[in-house]
Amino acid sequence: MISTKSAAMYDRACKVIPGGVNSATRRLVRPMAWDWAEGAYVRDVDGNTYLDYHAAFGPIVLGHNHPLVNRAAADAMQGVDMVGVGVLESEIRLAEKVVEHVPSADMVLTFSTGSEATYMAVRLARGVTGRPKLIKFQGTFHGWHDYLLMNVITPAEKIGKKDPGCAGQLAEAIDNTIVCRFNDLDSVEQAIEANRGEIAAIFLEAIPHNIGCVLPTRAFVQGLRDLCDAHGIILVFDEVITGFRHAVGGYQSKIGIKPDVTTMAKAMAKGYPCAVVAGRRDLMMQFNTAPGGRVFVGGTYNGHPVGAAAALATIGLLEDGTVHERLFGLGEMASKGLQEIADRLGIKMQVGAYGSIFTPYFMDGRIERYEDLLANDTAKDIAFRQGMVDRGIFMLPMPLKRNHISAAHTRADVERTLDVAETVLKTLV
Repeated sequence: MISTKSAAMYDRACKVIPGGVNSATRRLVRPMAWDWAEGAYVRDVDGNTYLDYHAAFGPIVLGHNHPLVNRAAADAMQGVDMVGVGVLESEIRLAEKVVEHVPSADMVLTFSTGSEATYMAVRLARGVTGRPKLIKFQGTFHGWHDYLLMNVITPAEKIGKKDPGCAGQLAEAIDNTIVCRFNDLDSVEQAIEANRGEIAAIFLEAIPHNIGCVLPTRAFVQGLRDLCDAHGIILVFDEVITGFRHAVGGYQSKIGIKPDVTTMAKAMAKGYPCAVVAGRRDLMMQFNTAPGGRVFVGGTYNGHPVGAAAALATIGLLEDGTVHERLFGLGEMASKGLQEIADRLGIKMQVGAYGSIFTPYFMDGRIERYEDLLANDTAKDIAFRQGMVDRGIFMLPMPLKRNHISAAHTRADVERTLDVAETVLKTLV
């Protein structure tokens, strides 16, 4: 693959943007700069075209530049833009749609990003309960803010210890966040007992897609629900990734367990900035957008008409279930096909998959939590992904990262992907 122009653009970017990119996970070993995207394909400035499984970390559920979603966004720009007080029809309609489809949603507030949504869920939980502490799980990611940015991709020597995600996090924020083992209810019970009356919320990434695709057991999620009910703790489902990608009702509609609060973003607006906090009426009425609410919420861009219009158009295309049925079918074809190739070649691989998301792990054994993934062969993982990129199949060349299928992918695309995967895997035998 030629990368001359991409390298030049990266050098130019580095002069005015720290590291040349605006988000840490956008920085690649081989710089890439883009100038076109449509359907299931993206093209870099050097003219290399890729079948895209990265999908901007997941929002592109319908494919790039979907004409109906783009038209809805363009139409919104011809109407009222931003007044900054009161409410727009599109904000009301979007909230109504979320309430209609998401089991836990009695009321909704709209933001721009998933990190904002999870940040506000933290504030709400503490404001309502008057408690300082939070529980999260090893290997889950809930945004960039101090309160939950820790113990995501943790090295083996730090397992069981606090592993803050960056410099500058307040010690108090780190101290007040408790990290438990995913799919391990005993560790949660022990944390609650050791911090009795101090825990405001448990944050669960509905499926920990930030480490690929590790599925929760239903017993574990039901156990969390029961513990929260017993101890007055707010259960928050982070469905920033799973919401709308796996079902219009989110993963909670699949597993059949309701949280108290849900955060959603990414796929709900197919890549346009839009996120929501949704939840029980008694909790949501504690935001000070409601008279008497004690939990401050603000944001100039909250409920932005373009994001709301894109979300309404996206949800409208997903509502009848046919898109999800097709996505699940293609996802099964990709994950089972990849597993069959690896088994036939004698390569240690476990393909984690749910719906339209699949992740090849280069390891044997059951995968129930992040700690199991320490056995993943990182060198083979990266070599496989980079080999796919070099042959025109864009899978983010970083270990443990998930792949996403969009509605624009076809069976022929998946067949081609599996053919290329076999070629690459043969180089790793």
